Amino acid sequence: MNTVTASRILVISPNWIGDAVMAQPLLRLLKEGHPLHAIDVLAPPPVSAVWRAMAEVDTVLETPFRHGALQLKARWQLARQLKQRGYDAAYVLPNTLKFALIPWLAGIRKRVGYLGENRYGLLNVIHRDDKRAPRGMVAFYAALAAPPAANSVASTAQLPRPRLTVADAEAERVMRNFGLAPQLPLVVFAPGAEFGSAKRWPAAYFGQLALSVRQLMEQAQIVLLGSVKDQPVTAEIVKCAPAAISLAGSTSLAEAIALIARADAVVSNDSGLLHIASALNRPVVALYGPTDPGHAPPFSDIATSIYLNLSCAPCRQRECPLKHHKCMRDMLPEQVWQALRPMLPTISSDS
Repeated sequence: MNTVTASRILVISPNWIGDAVMAQPLLRLLKEGHPLHAIDVLAPPPVSAVWRAMAEVDTVLETPFRHGALQLKARWQLARQLKQRGYDAAYVLPNTLKFALIPWLAGIRKRVGYLGENRYGLLNVIHRDDKRAPRGMVAFYAALAAPPAANSVASTAQLPRPRLTVADAEAERVMRNFGLAPQLPLVVFAPGAEFGSAKRWPAAYFGQLALSVRQLMEQAQIVLLGSVKDQPVTAEIVKCAPAAISLAGSTSLAEAIALIARADAVVSNDSGLLHIASALNRPVVALYGPTDPGHAPPFSDIATSIYLNLSCAPCRQRECPLKHHKCMRDMLPEQVWQALRPMLPTISSDS
């Protein structure tokens, strides 16, 4: 890193893609309050592409840390480099002590964040989260832009929506690189969920949904996105619907963002890709089972959240504790198809 003399703000990223997306309104508020400051983001490499798609971000700096490790020497070395960039303030979005160490070691004067792991001293502008009055993720992060007082906390409805941007030329280039035709309809399915299997709608249901799309639109390109871990799921979908194209594990996150930016519609479990699609303002059908759609909803102009609201939900568990997974299994393909069909470009209002 080179020495930087301009006034700058540092934002330390959460580790999850969806959380990074939900933090974008915080950056917009910081930019409005400090228009002459450049905003840098310190992010883990798997999340950095999300921040690069935010107009408010000047520079994305990638962390060198292994997951879960303290690596005190590496944090000290990084802090020395950050000190040269002359930050006026740091906003620490993860709640761990490890990340609060970095701006403290870097000597950044104003260090803002939630108390988290009792980070007294490491932070000097401390917010507290009231567990009795839970907020959505957008409001949770956006509150850091204001003083830590109860009357400064805006509701999600009062805040800017998360927004990402991708240049049209870049999205088209990525489509062509993967053999997709920019002039044909593109429907994206995101059948994975990094958090755990409880969030996954059954692969066979995604397969039936793909068949419905193709029956209606013979030229539709149905693309399955996800990580390498999602390949068994996408392989099962392709078995049910051979016309579907699995790119799980074949794209970088930046490429997945570019493909979603061109999608005519997206169907997704509650995952990072859902929130990317929402922030790109794509038509979205969001599938919620063990999680609460009110906590991290889609913000697209055209969006439908499907949630069965069973008595056992939201359990917020990685695996179904009751072993029946009814919150997703009882969400039938026809129900999702009825939500998706009006979003597709060939459907008229009277069909």
